Amino acid sequence: MTRYLSFSITLYFLMCGCRNSDRLADTAAYHAEIEAWHNKRLNNLKAPEGWLNVAGLFWLQEGMNTFGSDTANSIVFPERAPSFIGVIERRGDSVYLRSTAVPVLINGLPAGNRKLKDDSHPDPDILSLDSMAWFILTRGGRYAVRLRDYTLPGITGLTSIPCFETDPAWRIKAKFKPYEKPEMCKVQTVIGTEEEKLIPGELTFKISGRKYHLYPFTSGDQLFIVFGDETNRNETYPAGRFLYANGPDTLNQVIIDFNKAYNPPCAFTPYATCPLPLRRNIISVEIQAGEKSVHLFNPIHN
Repeated sequence: MTRYLSFSITLYFLMCGCRNSDRLADTAAYHAEIEAWHNKRLNNLKAPEGWLNVAGLFWLQEGMNTFGSDTANSIVFPERAPSFIGVIERRGDSVYLRSTAVPVLINGLPAGNRKLKDDSHPDPDILSLDSMAWFILTRGGRYAVRLRDYTLPGITGLTSIPCFETDPAWRIKAKFKPYEKPEMCKVQTVIGTEEEKLIPGELTFKISGRKYHLYPFTSGDQLFIVFGDETNRNETYPAGRFLYANGPDTLNQVIIDFNKAYNPPCAFTPYATCPLPLRRNIISVEIQAGEKSVHLFNPIHN
C-alpha cells in the first residue's frame, strides 16, 4: 500500500510538472507571437507604403490646381520640390494630370496628359519625382493629393513603439451577436468628414466580472474595431485605438486580443483620415494592453 501511494504521488507531481511546462511553453510562444507582431508593425510603418513618410494632404478644388513649392501654387509642396511641377485638374468625380514642367513619372514611366486612378481602385496611379511620390485620395466625395517624402526623419527616427507589457489575460473571449441585417452607420473622422461603415453585429465580453460591448466594422473576413477606453486620458492616443479580430467561429465566439491594439495612422502623421470611435465604442475601463502614445516629430508641410 505504501509503495502504491508513493508511486501515485510521484505520478501526480510528474503530471503537474508536465502541465506547468506546457503552460510555460504556451506563454513563451504567445509572448514571442506578440513581439513578432510588434516588429512587423514597426516595419510596416517604415515601409514605402507606410505612414512615417506621409508629408502632406492637399484637397483639390474643382478645376485647375497648380502644384510645386512656390507659395503661388494652389498646392504647395515642401521647399525642396521644384517651384512649379505641374497642373492637376479635378472635374467632378474625375481627376486628370494636365501638364508637367519637370520629369514626373507615373507608375515608373514618363507622365503624360491623362486621367488618374484614385485610391478607390486596387492599383491607383503613383506619381513620383526624386524622393517624393503622391497619389489621388478620395474620401466622402472629396479628392486630395496625398504626398510621401522618403527622406522624412521619422522613418529612421522611430525605433520602437511604446507598449504595455504583454499579458495573455488581455486575450479575451467575446460572444458575437450577429444582426439580422447589418447596420450601416456614419462614422466621424479625425479631419471632420464622415465615412460609411457596416456593423455586422455586437461583441459582448467581460473584464474583471463586468460586461462590456463593442460594435465592430466589417473588414473582409475580419472584424475591425475602433475603440476608446480610460487609458486615452494619459497613456494611449487620445483619439482611440484600432484592433482587428478574426470573424466568429461556429459558436459565434470571437477572440479580442487587446495586446494587438494599435495606434491609428493619425498618431504618426497629421495627414491621415482616421475614423474616430463611435460613442458606444468608448468603454469605461482601462485597457492596459497594446500600444501606448507615440510622441512625434513628423514636420508639417503646408
